[in-house]
Order: sequence, then structure tokens, then C-alpha cells
Amino acid sequence: MNFTVDGKAAYAYTANHDVDPQKRTAVFIHGAGLDHSSFALQSRYFGYHGWNVLAVDLPAHGRSAGPALTSVPAMSDWLLRLLDAAKVSRAALVGHSMGSLIAADCAARHADRVERIALVGTGYPMKVSEAFLGAAQRNEYTAYDMSTIWGHAPQVPLGGNPNPGMWMYGDAQARLERLAPGVLYADLKACNDFALSGSVQCPALFILGRRDVMTPVRAAKQLQDAIPGAKTVLVDYSGHTLMAEAPDATLDALIEFLNSGSGS
Repeated sequence: MNFTVDGKAAYAYTANHDVDPQKRTAVFIHGAGLDHSSFALQSRYFGYHGWNVLAVDLPAHGRSAGPALTSVPAMSDWLLRLLDAAKVSRAALVGHSMGSLIAADCAARHADRVERIALVGTGYPMKVSEAFLGAAQRNEYTAYDMSTIWGHAPQVPLGGNPNPGMWMYGDAQARLERLAPGVLYADLKACNDFALSGSVQCPALFILGRRDVMTPVRAAKQLQDAIPGAKTVLVDYSGHTLMAEAPDATLDALIEFLNSGSGS
């Protein structure tokens, strides 16, 4: 569905449904350099099982107009303006990687708008290596390679894909190749520079891959310890991109968590 935010085109996948004010809303927020299709299975499921779904394309990603935003708080504030455009007052947020920082930031600074958060493949602080940042700043293809290889578990190129007909490396690289110059760098620097302001008090779920080399399980500990009552699901066989590497396990964890509350 197309929206207008700050006078520019903004897109969110809604599972081909209009937003219904009587339903709860789940917002899916992609990671650096990616787009709404990262959550293809998960967003579609909730959209066809009683929820409003907004799987967003952040500015300069997917079908949303640029320019790219350069900080996590700016992305969070843009997301709230998108919710206003969709006439959604309060939502559950599901974020992957950079999107998880956006979800946490929204929950800390705009608690009245956030019902609960699920953080997929997260770490805090989310520092990015100088080699990765530098390659992205120079718009080198090696940055896409780093994002793709580090973004998946080592066994991914060897077969056994849980998504029939999908080439995970090729899918990730195709998204990255569509970006305008500078967008991946803006995303990575935003992750690297982010510092959480305030505290998260709403229910929170961490979904982490044991084989994640981009944000290892231990990288989430500081944020886990800072959120009262946070729950964690560890997925043994997945790397950083859990939505594609472990789609069913990720969906099962989200179904249990999102349906466990009535919005309070």
C-alpha cells in the first residue's frame, strides 16, 4: 500500500488488506540495505490471520522514495509518521538488525505508540567494522559481499534451503544492488552510531541465531539485561537472517509472542 510521508512516497506491504482500526497492528522493519520483502513469510501470515500488517520500506529502500535517513532516531520518527498516515495509533514492532534498533528506540522514546517489540538478529551496541563501513562509503561491491556472507550462517551456500526455489545469497545481493549509492553506508553508520535514549518497558522478545556472525548471541546481552522480563528464543541452525534461514522457527516465535498479549 502506498502512503505519503513528509510529502514523499512511502510503501508498506499490507498483505493486500486495508488497515482495519478494529484490529491489532504488527509493523515489520527491515535491516540495513534490505526492504519489506525480508519478512515475506512472517508478514503475510499475520496479514491473513487477523492482524493489520505494515511491512515497511524505509526511505530510499524498496518502493519508498529517498533520500536515506542517517540516524536510527530519524528512522524511528519517520516510522511514527507512517503510522499516522495509516491511522494506526499503537502497534507491535518486529525489527531485524537495524530494524531492531528502530523498534527499541521507538519503544524507549514513544512508549505510548508501542505495544511490544520483537528483535530479530540484534546486538547492542551494533558496531560495524571499519572495513565494512569503508567499503560501503566507497560504494564498492565488496560491501555487498560482506553483507551477504556475514548475514548468513556458513552452511547457507551448501544447500538445504528451507525456502524452495530461493537462493538466499542471490536474493540478498539483488536487494543490495538496487540501492542508490550511499544508502547502505547511511544504514551501517546509523547502526554504528546509535545509542539508546531512555529505557524499554514494554514486553520484548529476542529471536537470535546461534550461528550469527554479524550480531553473535553474546552481542544482545546488554540490551537483554536492560529490558525487564525480556524473553529470548535461540535458533540453533540459523545465522543473522533468521526470517529466511529459519522461517518457520521465526514465525512460530512471533506467533506465540504477538498473540500472547491483548495490546496491554
